[in-house]
Amino acid sequence: MHTLIVVVFVLGYLAIALEHKIKVNKAASALLIGVVCWALYVVNLDAFIVPDSIPSWFQMEAMEEGVKELPLHYAIDVQHLSQTGEIASILLFLMGAMTIVELVDSHEAFALITDRIRTTSKRTLLWLVAFLTFSMSAILDNLTTTIVMVSLLKKLVRDREDRLRFVGLVVIAANAGGAWTVIGDVTTTMLRIQHKIGTVEVMQELFVGSLVCVLVPLIGFTFSMSGTLAPVQSEREVRSDIRPWHQWVFLILGLAALLGVPVFKTLTHLPPYMGMMLSLSVLWIVSELVGHTLNEETRSTTGVLAALKRVDMSSILFFLGILLAVGCLGATGTLQSTALWLDQVLPNRETVAIVIGLVSSVVDNVPLVAAGMEMYSFPMNDPFWMLLAYCAGTGGSSLIIGSAAGVAAMGLEHIDFLWYLRRVAFWAVVGYLAGAVVVVATL
Repeated sequence: MHTLIVVVFVLGYLAIALEHKIKVNKAASALLIGVVCWALYVVNLDAFIVPDSIPSWFQMEAMEEGVKELPLHYAIDVQHLSQTGEIASILLFLMGAMTIVELVDSHEAFALITDRIRTTSKRTLLWLVAFLTFSMSAILDNLTTTIVMVSLLKKLVRDREDRLRFVGLVVIAANAGGAWTVIGDVTTTMLRIQHKIGTVEVMQELFVGSLVCVLVPLIGFTFSMSGTLAPVQSEREVRSDIRPWHQWVFLILGLAALLGVPVFKTLTHLPPYMGMMLSLSVLWIVSELVGHTLNEETRSTTGVLAALKRVDMSSILFFLGILLAVGCLGATGTLQSTALWLDQVLPNRETVAIVIGLVSSVVDNVPLVAAGMEMYSFPMNDPFWMLLAYCAGTGGSSLIIGSAAGVAAMGLEHIDFLWYLRRVAFWAVVGYLAGAVVVVATL
């Protein structure tokens, strides 16, 4: 049954990769493999569930109810509670971030930024976008940063082929920027929570390697892109009743709302999606109050309800399918077994960390990092933990589907899997390996 689940997973990935060939939306393929994998898992539950996987509080509850032997539905509940909670929190975070960006955009606030970018040189804009993304991702996170930067690029770059190249670089820069801080990527956050790395130490050890990771593909893109940008024709004119103060209010509040999410998480230790929902609620209230200063037609297109209608639901469903499918591989123990097998066949632990990073471009990096933490008992800030944080955070850029940033960009810009593989993946891998060499050399 393990093999069958893996086969379904691989076939689903092929369907996603060949989306434009088979004319089936990738969200449909992702949802199908996500549900089918879990169905196969449940049908053959005896082969996957072991007694130790059932928490003690479930066992105590059963004993209090007079149950001598735990039924299988207890084990199913354990897996689903864990998977559903994680997936729901990611989807709510994504929906909140996309709605905030749409709300800021509907009030023409991004024009305050794009109007100040005067350059028409592709190469100059490439460097500006790369370093802006790299810096923002370290402060926010790679997923939120990607959503914001894709929205800006839609207003800056008219030609779709050029814009997709910019977005490809954004994915690389967002993942690289998120790898060197404990709030920039979920895997570094995991390692920090488990006392594997320190907040200051990871910044000191991984900054240079992460910078090299984005510099190498940036230089490669610079040589392949030349000329000037075609003038962008605005899809809609700035409405006369939207004043500059409307734009400034929503730009400042929008940035403060996104920046406030990691702060809220640090202060309260609540999941990030709750901070995102708080930020969304504040902007929602402000939009309702500000809406009274706009005419009826403008108000109907700038409110949160209108923004929610513009959120790309296919991207969210695509996320859901991918997370379900990868979660099933984690539940079956396939990912943990893969990590243990790598430790046995590879010559040293540095190579294990680098290969885990590459594997994370196919499956989720979270269960792979979790497996790595269970395999070793090195002290805090050991070189292996630092290298694992870098590799798990940046290796996913190798494929468009290998990171939350890539999946978001794929959905927002409808990027073809094979296009990314041909045009971006090579530079992403070269940058990843170059950064890994720097990290190993400096640790």
